This record gives sequence, C-alpha cells and structure tokens, in this order.
Amino acid sequence: MHRLWLIFAQTVTIALAILFVAGALKPEWLAQRPAVVALREAPRATDGEAPTPGSYRDAAGAALPSVVHIYTTQTIRQKRHPLLDDPIFRHFFGERPDGPAQRNAGLGSGVIVSPNGYILTNYHVIEAADDIQVSLNDGSSHKARVIGSDPESDLAVLQIKADKLPTITFDRDERVRVGDVVLAIGNPFGVGQTVTMGIVSALGRSHLGINTFENFIQTDAAINPGNSGGALVDVRGNLVGINTAIYSRTGGNQGIGFAIPAASARHIMEQIIEHGAVTRGWIGVETQEISPELAESFGLPDTDGALVAGIMRGSPAAAAGIRPGDVLLAVGDKPIRDPQAMLDLIAALHPDARVNFRLRRDRSILEVEVRVGKRPAMRPAREESGR
Repeated sequence: MHRLWLIFAQTVTIALAILFVAGALKPEWLAQRPAVVALREAPRATDGEAPTPGSYRDAAGAALPSVVHIYTTQTIRQKRHPLLDDPIFRHFFGERPDGPAQRNAGLGSGVIVSPNGYILTNYHVIEAADDIQVSLNDGSSHKARVIGSDPESDLAVLQIKADKLPTITFDRDERVRVGDVVLAIGNPFGVGQTVTMGIVSALGRSHLGINTFENFIQTDAAINPGNSGGALVDVRGNLVGINTAIYSRTGGNQGIGFAIPAASARHIMEQIIEHGAVTRGWIGVETQEISPELAESFGLPDTDGALVAGIMRGSPAAAAGIRPGDVLLAVGDKPIRDPQAMLDLIAALHPDARVNFRLRRDRSILEVEVRVGKRPAMRPAREESGR
C-alpha cells in the first residue's frame, strides 16, 4: 500500500512538472479559444444615477421640451401695372386681374416661458408675418398671436392656446462666465430640433450694429439660420441667453454667434406681457464717439464720454440747455464711457424722472437737470443676412 501511494505521488509530481515546463516554453499548447470577443462594457445605467461625466444629456433633456419651432408666412402681392388702369389698354385688351399673391415662408425658434403658452423669440423671426405657427416638441402645432415686440432689442412675445406646457428655467443669477460650456438649441435650416455645444467666448459685446441696445453673449456653439429665438442654456439646462445672430461671411456658422442675456430678455419680456410694449427713457440727443483726434481738436483730457452732435427741437435735452459740442460725462452718479453706454443709461431711466447730467462745456464742468422723456417707438435699420 505504501508503495502504491509512493508511485501515485511521483506520477502526480511528474505530471505537474510537465505542465509547468509546457506552460513556460509552449504556452500556446495550453491556450483555450474564447467563445466570443471580450469587450470592455460600461456598467448598466440605473434610474436616478449621477450624470455621466462629459455628457450634457441631462441639460439637453431639461431644456429641449421648452424649445419650439416657429414657422411664419407673409403674403406678398405683386404691384399692379399702371397700364392695367389705362382706359385705352382696357378697351382693347379687357380687364386683367391683379398679379397672384406670393407666399414668403420663414422659420425660427422660440422658448416657452410660461405654462399657459407665452413664448419668447426674436423680433426678426416674426417681423411682418401674416401667419405664425408654432410646433412643440411633442409634434403638435398651434397658431400663435403676437403679444408685443421690441425691435430695438430684437425680442418678441407670442402666445398659443395651450396650457400645462413645459417651461424653461431662467438663470436669474447671471452666473455665466467666459469659458463656461453652453448648449444652443433650435431648428437650424428647418432640419428639426438640434443641440450644439460650445463655450462662452465673451460677454458684454456691443457696437456690432445689430440692435440699438446691445449687450450680447458671444459663443462658438453652432448657431445657424433657424436657430434665432432659440435657447442658449448652461450645463444645468438653465436659460442664459436667446440666440439672435451670427457673424458670417457665408451665411453659415463660423464660430461667432451672439445671444441676448437671459436677464435682459426677461426684463423686456415682462414689460411686453404687462404693457404690450417696452418703455425707455429719452432726452433727444445725437451723439458720437470721441476719438483721440477729436479729443485733441476739442482740447479734451481724454476720450471718455459722449460728444453731443445734435439736439432734437423741443426735446428734454433742448429744454435743459444742453448744446451741440457738449460732452456728456455722467447720468446721475454713473459715468458715461461712450455713446452706447450713455444710450443704455438713459434708456433705463423712467419717463418724467428728473436726473442730473454732468457735462463738459469748453473747459468747464456743468451739472444740468433733465426731465426725462419717453423714447419714441422706432425700428432700426437691420441687416437681415446671417440671422
């Protein structure tokens, strides 16, 4: 028995030694062919788990239902030729009907701001439209009416007959900073709802000649024709801006887009909903920027302020004694850097308010009290291309 156990132990030892040597010198002899290719798989997603790093699906999912497509049509009738009204022509050729009407179609985007159907969009999206249709994220379509508009900021408010609608969340704290990731949501070229991603390239962009009042967020998120009026949201899905315009030599996106900040849009929207229009202060001056050459010729110490180039007859500025050639330096206690800053400061004043203006006349500094008027409604000239 002892001998049999010894033989068994030796056999096992030799077999293990052979396997060891074979594994070291010829491992392919012992390899097994796998049944399937082994792939590295991500763990299964579960409801309520934290957002996936590097993904913006939660932000997109929160904002997408509140962004709508806007389709507009405008009837354009051809002008009647003068010959059609000539008696001799009508005698020989009879009556001729007017030319057929043409339909001019447009498209854009908008953002639902209240459950009962208020929608914020750009003015140029619905400008001169005879019919406005709004398509919701669920595929339903509604006829919209214009509540009011503000061409000078390029904003308008629509309303559709619907309730319990999904609404956008405003970023009231204005936490957006240069370098923040943002998503642009809209309907570019009519292809359907689209989300693009970029960063905030700059804040407070003005002097662009797009609107009368400018304070744009600049972004490189792709904004194309049809995106106008859509949402610019942060990584939490909160509205930070209304997509408005692009800088482009070709009509397509080139990485420079502009959006109206959500705080500004909200202020204007609330006035439109409450009063049907936006009320701004006005004093009736025409100003120009002070270049270094102008400063030297006028003997000015610097280029700060706004040079008064003209005064409207009967305006608040004329009544207060402001003259052409004066340099406006401050509105109340707020300094004026340039004509755009002056325009913004005056527009923020309430009509009938009495405000002290500081100005430079010749080499003297004067204080004059101006009774602020109401800014007349006006429509600025705008370049429609690239909107």
